Amino acid sequence: MLHIPSLEGLTTEQLVFRQPVLADSTWWMEYMNNAEAIRFMPFTVGSETDCAAFIQRSLDRIARDGSCLNVISERASNKPVGMIGLLTQEVDDITELEIGYHLLPSAWGRGYATEAAMACKEFAREHELAPSVISLIDHGNLKSQGVAKRNGMRYEKDTVHRGTPAMVFRVEI
Repeated sequence: MLHIPSLEGLTTEQLVFRQPVLADSTWWMEYMNNAEAIRFMPFTVGSETDCAAFIQRSLDRIARDGSCLNVISERASNKPVGMIGLLTQEVDDITELEIGYHLLPSAWGRGYATEAAMACKEFAREHELAPSVISLIDHGNLKSQGVAKRNGMRYEKDTVHRGTPAMVFRVEI
């Protein structure tokens, strides 16, 4: 199995990456409390249990193969604004490297998701982690589709991932 090096300390013009900790659930509840933010996720609005499970999933991934959704924070203020990173995923019986991204609603519209997703793509290319990277996106999630397109990705196919229909966007790296 591929081991993903840590993105801890990776920086972009506006952002810095770090691995998550369970205490991140305090600020991540803004995401979990927003029905629009989680409408494509299997979560209940306001669920602290779902919030903790979301973060624990990244911690479990780190232990398994190094992949995770990292906390991204504004460099200027060190304020966390989202969870973005490289994830290993099984898609149609093939192990793929996915760029996943979730932003706090208060951080929407500032280009953070695109900037961080592009940094993830470049990190994967520099470390020769895979010949391509994907993003799995719900058909109705036009904002995430826009991020994928700005990251150079193109729609490749439809799939079912963990029982949920999804679009696969891909870019060769």
